[in-house]
Amino acid sequence: MASLMNHAALPSENPSYSFSEASTIPRTEASSGPRQHGFYPYADNGGSTLGITGDTFAILAGDTRSTSGYNINTRYEPKLFRIGDDDSSPIVLSVVGFAADGKALKERLDTIVKMYKYQHGKPMSVKACAQRLSTILYGKRFFPYYVHAILGGLDEEGKGALYSYDPVGSYEREQCRAAGAAASLIMPFLDNQVNFKNQYIPGSGSGLSLKEKPREPLPQDTVLRLVKDAFTSATERHIEVGDGLQILIIMKGEIKEIYVPLKKD
Repeated sequence: MASLMNHAALPSENPSYSFSEASTIPRTEASSGPRQHGFYPYADNGGSTLGITGDTFAILAGDTRSTSGYNINTRYEPKLFRIGDDDSSPIVLSVVGFAADGKALKERLDTIVKMYKYQHGKPMSVKACAQRLSTILYGKRFFPYYVHAILGGLDEEGKGALYSYDPVGSYEREQCRAAGAAASLIMPFLDNQVNFKNQYIPGSGSGLSLKEKPREPLPQDTVLRLVKDAFTSATERHIEVGDGLQILIIMKGEIKEIYVPLKKD
C-alpha cells in the first residue's frame, strides 16, 4: 500500500501536463540511445502508358503530365522514346514511374542499341533488345530503376511485338499492357476490348456452356480509337493523368507520332 501511495504520476496521467513541461523531464539512457537515419531516393512522377499490338504494327501511348504529389511539375513530359537511329528496325521504349530513372534507362538502352549496330553492321532486333533490357534491369536489382517499362517493335515476321517488365527485369511478350498510375483503370478495359475476356459468342449456349469470343488482332484504326478512349476515361478518374496524349505507331520502316490534347484540370 505504501508503494502505491508513493507512486508518482506519469506526465500522461497528470491533468495539468503540458508539452512545455515535457522538455524538463530528464531523458533515460534507453531513450537517448542510437538513432537510425535513412532516406528514400525515389519519387513517383505519375502518368500512365500502354501498348497494343496488331498484325503489322505496334502502338505505344502515354500521357504527358508529370506530378509530385498534388503538384504538376510540367504538362509536357514525354514517356515514350525511340531507341536507336535506324528506321529499318524501329523500337520504342515507354517508361513510367520515377522520371529520372526512366531517362537514365532510356539513355543506357539507346547507347547499347547504337553500339550494336556500329559493331555488327546491322540493327538490333526487337527480340534481342527485349532480352538486353531485361539484363540491364536485373543488373540493377539491388538498387533498381523505379520504372515500369514497356518495349515495342516489329518481330522478324513483321508482326507487332510488345514486352512488359517489372523493375528487376522479369518480362513477357503480350498483346496489350497498361502501366503507371491509371493502370488499374485502363487494364480491365484492354482485357475486355483487346483480349476479349468476358466476351462470348451470342447464341452459343447459356451459362457455363457459352463459347468465348476467339482472340484476333484488331485493325489499326480500332486500336487508335481504343487508346484515345482509354486515356480519356482515365483523365476523368485520376488526377495524375492528363494534359496530352503522345502516341507512337510502329510500322515497317517508320514510326508515326500523334499528339492528342487531354484534360488539363
